[in-house]
Amino acid sequence: MLVTMAEVLERAYEGNYGVTAPNIQNENMARSVINVAEELNAPMIVDINAWVHPDIPWLVGFVRDLAYRASVPVAINLDHGKTYEQVMLGIRSGFTSVMVDRSDMAYEDNVRETKEVVKMCTPLGISVEAELGHVGQGDNYDVDGISDLTVPAEARRFIDETGVDCLAVAVGTAHGRYKGTPHIDFDRLSAIRKAVGLVPLVLHGGSGTGDENLRKAVHSGIQKVNLATELVTAGKESMENYLENNPKWDKWRLMPAFDEGYSDRLAHYVRLFGQDGEAW
Repeated sequence: MLVTMAEVLERAYEGNYGVTAPNIQNENMARSVINVAEELNAPMIVDINAWVHPDIPWLVGFVRDLAYRASVPVAINLDHGKTYEQVMLGIRSGFTSVMVDRSDMAYEDNVRETKEVVKMCTPLGISVEAELGHVGQGDNYDVDGISDLTVPAEARRFIDETGVDCLAVAVGTAHGRYKGTPHIDFDRLSAIRKAVGLVPLVLHGGSGTGDENLRKAVHSGIQKVNLATELVTAGKESMENYLENNPKWDKWRLMPAFDEGYSDRLAHYVRLFGQDGEAW
């Protein structure tokens, strides 16, 4: 069942659980993600970046077809739409939600450009995610882990001024592999949750953040957790394990081995966040 991200996250807020948002690159990953969702009877958000595939409209059309035929709710989100052109590509390609990421801009510029996207998407029934504060990179965590974190009062103001459906916040996570130990500012997260009321919150940089941190983040008010690096790493390790233990390896088993590791790790997070059994 194809749905909007707003529908998924509103129910997650009401049910006090989190929803995984695995970032896919191809059709194999798309099948793995939706298979996990169906096996665990879980709603799912499929994240796709504009630059990961040579034919984004085709890939989104493929995922939409899988979603239509799925027995569980599936939303498709354009992740990190950095430019006007990427957002327009997302709208044209059939995403049910888009993220407009102007988090590296000044507050006023972020508001202005986010409002433009909301104005375009709302009449089309497309959900909009934005980011306030800036989630940096794990390989620069000593700086990015403590810089440009979301200010609770600004989060409330930003939502009021833009009308976004959900907000990605910077509370100490980072994209990619961490160089150092991740520390989430839970006091800040709780203050943001209180300030924004019913609006769903998004955590970018879920990979490598640790089960306890992520479980606590969901219980502290996060509804969507983005995952990419850790899922791909699990797939890679599963494929390497297959090669190591099968000297006369079958080339046709390589991608299934990757898919198995990827799927197992995703299923772990679906259970961790309590989204299993929450499909409608």
